[in-house]
Amino acid sequence: MNAATLKALVGVGILAVFVAVGLSSRLSPRAAAAPSAESGTAESRRSDPTDAHSGGTPPVDGAFVPAYLELHESGELAERARQLWSMMEACTLCPRNCGVNRLAGAQGFCRAPGSDLVIASVQPHFGEERPLVGQGGSGTIFFSHCNLRCVFCQNYQISILGRGNRVSIEQLATAMLQLQAFGAHNINVVTPTHYTPHIVAAIDIAAGRGLRLPIVWNTSGWERVEVLRLLDGVVDIYLPDMKFASGAESGQFAGSPGYPEETKLAVLEMHRQVGVAHPNSNGIVNRGLMIRHLVMPDSASGSKEILDWIAANLPTDTYINIMQQYSPHHEAFNHPRIARRITPEEYQQVVDHAHHLGLSNLDSRTARWLRE
Repeated sequence: MNAATLKALVGVGILAVFVAVGLSSRLSPRAAAAPSAESGTAESRRSDPTDAHSGGTPPVDGAFVPAYLELHESGELAERARQLWSMMEACTLCPRNCGVNRLAGAQGFCRAPGSDLVIASVQPHFGEERPLVGQGGSGTIFFSHCNLRCVFCQNYQISILGRGNRVSIEQLATAMLQLQAFGAHNINVVTPTHYTPHIVAAIDIAAGRGLRLPIVWNTSGWERVEVLRLLDGVVDIYLPDMKFASGAESGQFAGSPGYPEETKLAVLEMHRQVGVAHPNSNGIVNRGLMIRHLVMPDSASGSKEILDWIAANLPTDTYINIMQQYSPHHEAFNHPRIARRITPEEYQQVVDHAHHLGLSNLDSRTARWLRE
């Protein structure tokens, strides 16, 4: 297939997803509703092959069975969604523990509009890690709002300004199935933390209609262990950032001085659930922990310290993407220390440090920087 044909197919697929989800401004999506008892019934779990919303594309790896399928069939997945939904009454979904009543429409630090669900975009994405992208792309769903306030955020229009469209849980489930039908290798929920109940409820609906793709939890890393335990057996791939080694920097640049220690606990729980990420025979990862770390100017993110912690607390073959694409966005120019790109030397020093620590499962795009 030539590049022009592939581009055309991608365009058609993305358009189909947007039409199906109702993200066009010309449509009026229904408000998100609380997960009901009906979402766990045998009727809702039954897959109807004649259903127009059913996903018809099997996973790339025919032997793969998603973690959530057993929970769906037993009704436990619907129960998890209800437990998570109740946590919004005095919201404790993330480590900020705002305690606002989102079920009554209150907004916490993340600025999510009460219990309504807001999505910025749905698309097969080809810029993620290669073992997630493969040939069909990673099926990304970008959620609006965020529980961090990174002054350098490149997606601040979505995460901080909250641009997006309100959709229902049913529409979110349809989006997942459309991504599967397009041929995506996974369902990649981006910045999901404050919408955890909605996502779990949508997975339950979609599983009943044929969803069989792995779920990628693409997160800032700042998660509550108690909430992660409710995702045990739901999420197949955890993709957390480890942004900062120091509370001083995370407080200054992300508004969260407790980020380093809480993220370490979260990453340990993620590893306990899914283990080390290794690709299958097709080069695709279906299960495991994949850590991202963005190298920042002047060691602002504490890159070497983070790698030291990983080497001391996780297997040396833990998948790590050491990212070099830092660029000052949003309010970064108000902070002279991070108001520039990193230099090749700064990046090389971090990758060399990973090499010296014996960390062996670095992202393939960074492997070329390793010195023999």
